[in-house]
Amino acid sequence: MAAVRTKSAPAAKPASRTAAKTASKPTLSRDQEIAAYREMLLIRRFEEKAGQMYGMGLIGGFCHLYIGQEAVVVGMQMASKPGDQVITGYRDHGHMLATGMQANGVMAELTGRRGGYSRGKGGSMHMFSSEKHFYGGHGIVGAQVSLGTGLAFANRYRGNDNVSLTYFGDGAANQGQVYESFNMAALWKLPVIYVIENNRYAMGTAVSRASAQTDFSKRGLSFNIPGEQVDGMDIRETYAAGLRAMEWCRAGKGPYILEMQTYRYRGHSMSDPAKYRTKDEVQKMRTEHDPIEQVRERLLEVWKVSEDELKKIDSAVRDIVAESAEFATNDPEPDVSELWTDILK
Repeated sequence: MAAVRTKSAPAAKPASRTAAKTASKPTLSRDQEIAAYREMLLIRRFEEKAGQMYGMGLIGGFCHLYIGQEAVVVGMQMASKPGDQVITGYRDHGHMLATGMQANGVMAELTGRRGGYSRGKGGSMHMFSSEKHFYGGHGIVGAQVSLGTGLAFANRYRGNDNVSLTYFGDGAANQGQVYESFNMAALWKLPVIYVIENNRYAMGTAVSRASAQTDFSKRGLSFNIPGEQVDGMDIRETYAAGLRAMEWCRAGKGPYILEMQTYRYRGHSMSDPAKYRTKDEVQKMRTEHDPIEQVRERLLEVWKVSEDELKKIDSAVRDIVAESAEFATNDPEPDVSELWTDILK
């Protein structure tokens, strides 16, 4: 979703708690806020439906939901331009939708159907769309980092103006290949933004118990890669940080690290009861920092958008998700001959 550059938020004195909180924050236009609200809501509703379908046995294998982290990828996509690539790990449905991949195709792939983006053979963790410049979806922890660095190398080699957005989590940040990639990216000044989605728990272990350096924005210092910590629950912050990082990369200055401090509301995967944290902790994040509710409050209080208009957006999103579920349960399974396609000999 490309950035929409329109008028900034009004400079009038804040008249409410919500408006007061926006005073010192980067601002988005009314149109940008509405677009961000819709995109994040689509991801949220899609993931909720995917969770339901997994529980019904319609989705097999692993299923890692993105609920709570929506502002990260939506903000970065708002700051990007057509041609920029996206690559990520296995918590990837949100990234697919944010790049413009259709909900029908994503859900169909989750259920192993012919109309899925990998023709039903990849499932949750292995979907691709060259049309949308989305390169996975990778099940091996940290594997996408070296691949995303390779995408940036291709951009430099071809002399284009594209940037590789390479996402990985706080757990993957401790993998060795990440630092090999950092070294090459810095050495060759590759246009890659390393987006570390720090949702605080890796697979199930708190960051403080697994990482000697918990400030992930500093992970590139020994390679002279600049980094910053970003409130990954606030779409304004992720968008503004994305613009800064994009400008750095497009200017030929090399890689950039963004540590997005975010939070997942569900377990690591659908099979994880997440007993390593309290319900109060999760509820506090939902109540005080939910990325979608923050935008909703601003739309109502700052931009004076009506409840009816927001209900229409929600209804339209629910219709898209319902249609995707219907399509995914009625689409035929792949023909047996599909087993022999896309095989390298």
